[in-house]
Amino acid sequence: MTAQPRQLHLNAFLMGVGHHEAAWRHPRTDARNLTDVKHFQRLAQLAERGRLDSVFFADTLAVGPRVKHNSQTIFEPITLLTAMSVVTEHIGLIATASTGYNAPYTLARAFASLDHISGGRAGWNIVTSAGEDEAANFGYHGIPDHAGRYARAAEFLDVTTALWDSWEDDALVLDEHSGIFADPTKVHPINHDGERFRVRGPLNSPRSRQGRPLLVQAGSSETGKDFAARYAEAIFTAQRTLDEGKAFYRDVKARAVKFGRSSDDVKILPGIVVYLGQTEQAAEELEREFTDLISPEYSLRQLSRLLGVDLTAHSLDAPLPPLPPIEQIQGNKSRYQLVKDLAATESLTVRQLIAKLGGGRGHRTFAGTPEQVADNLEEWFTGEAADGFNVMPPYLPGGLEDFIEHVVPILQRRGLFRTEYTATTLRGHYGLAYQPSRHSRTAAESTA
Repeated sequence: MTAQPRQLHLNAFLMGVGHHEAAWRHPRTDARNLTDVKHFQRLAQLAERGRLDSVFFADTLAVGPRVKHNSQTIFEPITLLTAMSVVTEHIGLIATASTGYNAPYTLARAFASLDHISGGRAGWNIVTSAGEDEAANFGYHGIPDHAGRYARAAEFLDVTTALWDSWEDDALVLDEHSGIFADPTKVHPINHDGERFRVRGPLNSPRSRQGRPLLVQAGSSETGKDFAARYAEAIFTAQRTLDEGKAFYRDVKARAVKFGRSSDDVKILPGIVVYLGQTEQAAEELEREFTDLISPEYSLRQLSRLLGVDLTAHSLDAPLPPLPPIEQIQGNKSRYQLVKDLAATESLTVRQLIAKLGGGRGHRTFAGTPEQVADNLEEWFTGEAADGFNVMPPYLPGGLEDFIEHVVPILQRRGLFRTEYTATTLRGHYGLAYQPSRHSRTAAESTA
């Protein structure tokens, strides 16, 4: 049997009216769309028209100190994706949710509901929440330490997946004649009694069309990479150079194998912010238009929060002040190191640094023609620096529309991306099989 050629996976990372922090001020966007659910429904339909694997929403649990100039996470993402599911049929729907400030039972139920409503298209981007403003909203004085957050996340995942597995695949009977709704011998309490959680179960939701939601993770610290290699089926990551991408790809795939998984069980999708133009010069000019709209006050507060150093009174035309070693950082360690290295490697002033971060907060940006963008994506894909990409349009809907109308057809002509959907679930889009209940699997193995 001939193996199917490897193909790209493309996820549209949607944020308000665009990823660029000044997108809402640009004439190519309408800021009123930020609170209009129809805007997001149209984006989902647009992504589906392009045969993309999925759409994704990040989330934070606080307004933060920057609301004067921007706040891009207004809707709770599971609720928003549910509204988007009813106007689409194929596109995957991935929501961010925190293990730090949720309970496993309620979150497992929410994602199971989205999975059923969408017909098996739900995914969970797992975050541990590293912001002090988020911690304050839940009664904490400061951020829980990095190792503790990941330890909680690991137990949280163990509980959640056990709850999703608490119904066997054929537990739901629905026999009107006998009056049997479900087979109680196939609905199992989980009786979890751990360090952080005590949960009896079972979940009050049967299995979905894809078994359980796709698991996504975005941490790139050492702890984060181990967590992703153990649990994640897709990884959203920020790699700025091809060599960095290759090294990350090899590292995480090898870690997955050490955890007893196949390297194909986890798909790695670096983020990329694309500015498209008919010429390279036109694309670069478009990027400058957005850069010119950056508010230094907003950007400095963003950067201060990321680095844990107050830069609001620091000169824009000076380099960064001395920064603490990464061992002292309890927030997002991988993004801290990325920004610190970027500033040092390119000898950037603070003004130059916030310009580079304005489009994607450390993710790679690329300005060029559709052919140049497609060439770049192909180079990363064939060079095994990526299994696909987390496409981050700098403005919406136009940035996504241009990518779908001008870049996707090139990738399709090169045989790198699907021309039609061949699966009905999010797992299917990512080339992953139905995930059976652990109880069903155990029963099958015992009779084999």
